[in-house]
Amino acid sequence: MTVASLKIEKQSAEWAQRVELAACYRLLAHYKMTDLIYTHSTARVPGEPGHFLINPYGYRWEEITASSLVKIDVDGQKIGDSPHRVNPAGFTIHSAVHMARHDAACVIHTHTRAGMAVSAVEGGLLPISQIALQFYGRLGIHEYEGIALDLDERQRIIKDLGAFCGVILRNHGLLTVGRTVAEAFSLMFYLNLACEVQVSTLSMGAKLVVPPKEVCERVGKQYDQMAFDDGDLQLEWAAHLRMLDALDPSYRT
Repeated sequence: MTVASLKIEKQSAEWAQRVELAACYRLLAHYKMTDLIYTHSTARVPGEPGHFLINPYGYRWEEITASSLVKIDVDGQKIGDSPHRVNPAGFTIHSAVHMARHDAACVIHTHTRAGMAVSAVEGGLLPISQIALQFYGRLGIHEYEGIALDLDERQRIIKDLGAFCGVILRNHGLLTVGRTVAEAFSLMFYLNLACEVQVSTLSMGAKLVVPPKEVCERVGKQYDQMAFDDGDLQLEWAAHLRMLDALDPSYRT
């Protein structure tokens, strides 16, 4: 392979990742998981260690396109000549994960109403639905330390995330990681749904029915094993993209 063809392949890989991440932002907006212009989803730039894609600061997530995403380094500083601003302070949590979890191609952080509500209760996510059991034994918890601006907090975030697929940030929100954008989004979609189910269930004021611990552990392990099968995930992601293409395909531009 020539130098020129290698460059083209590298550029093509970055563009494909840009399209995937732009789709992720549009989906988060569609499913009401935004916080105006705040919080982030980030993705590694293929073939460029230490470089990531992030949303342009000030954009609504419904506006984000593949070309508007900004390339940054591990310190949240811009790479290249993008005209868009970034919010380096907001990259603290993401940089921690990307630096430690090289399997994490994508990191999604949200401040949804249900996610923040569950993060503020002592028991965290309760094993009261099959959706919640998807995360049994697979989530970390990071205690609240204030607005995530201090770089020394990164090591504690890394420790609490460990090898899990996500972490509940106490009194703050939710975070998921994935080997692909599709995986990170799927995890966030269902984690947030599990939180919504919990909020609705607790509002009923009825006695909770919680499966036995051995059942909870079995289901958690089943989902952990299923995570290595991308077949269903790819079908799910393709369905999401068909919906976006029908609603507004401009995310691809």
